Amino acid sequence: MSKKLKNLRLRIFLSFIVFLGAILIPMEEPIQLAFYLASYLIVGGDIIKKAVTNIGHGQVFDENFLMVLATIGAFATQEYPEAVMVMWLYQIGEWFQQYAVGKSRQSISDLMDIRPDYANVERDGKLEKVDPDDVSIGDHIVVKPGEKIPLDGIVIKGSSLVDTSALTGESVPREVKKGTDILSGCINKTGLLTIKVTKEFDESTVSKILELVENASSKKAKAENFITKFARYYTPIVVIAAVCLAFLPPFFLENADVWDYIKRACSFLVISCPCALVISVPLGFFGGIGGASKLGILVKGSNYLET
Repeated sequence: MSKKLKNLRLRIFLSFIVFLGAILIPMEEPIQLAFYLASYLIVGGDIIKKAVTNIGHGQVFDENFLMVLATIGAFATQEYPEAVMVMWLYQIGEWFQQYAVGKSRQSISDLMDIRPDYANVERDGKLEKVDPDDVSIGDHIVVKPGEKIPLDGIVIKGSSLVDTSALTGESVPREVKKGTDILSGCINKTGLLTIKVTKEFDESTVSKILELVENASSKKAKAENFITKFARYYTPIVVIAAVCLAFLPPFFLENADVWDYIKRACSFLVISCPCALVISVPLGFFGGIGGASKLGILVKGSNYLET
């Protein structure tokens, strides 16, 4: 579990303890309000920060803005427990979402454990262990038995059997010798190989595969594109409707309680927030890609998964 997830879990727990204290311990209202505010800020401080940052960047209508608006409205109408609970439940949902994404990423990472950690470069008759990114075209690299082949190239010395299963799925080792083209990501099994590099690491086979998988979520399915477009128009409409619900009825109706309609508007905001819909569809596809990776199947994007 990542440090960020652990931190969020700790904040949810601490907030809940303070929240229980506000409910169960008899205290004066100003002190009780301070407890509720402390619980709210512990669990929702990052949401408030995101909302303010996004507003500063011109991105006003998102789920962070809706959550802050609804909870501030709840505080304004003295519904303190509801304000804290809404933020608390939202953050629990966020924790589960991030946990699921982390598990999927780990599955993909485990499957794609083909990135070489280093390359043995021959310089002035000596071997230097360097980062594959620092190797140039034309350099000679030496790959010992059991090591991953870090870059694409041509064998100029030696012969061996190489395991290509990570790239091709073929379990039978392939024989390579002087003059044979060889791809990065394979594992040298038997002999010592000297290889002349023909492609830089960014252009190598292993790098392209890793990039393909890492960017799989950018190839969106039709359902994801629809949800993104839907949220862009739906969220401002919801905010405008909530403002109308809060202030128009008291303006036109006699004896209408303004605070009562503000409460209704806040409830409407929370219920209408599209974050569950906007999160669940992409998360479903990402979880599918991660689940497939766990079974050893690479999916290049959500659009392919949908098909």
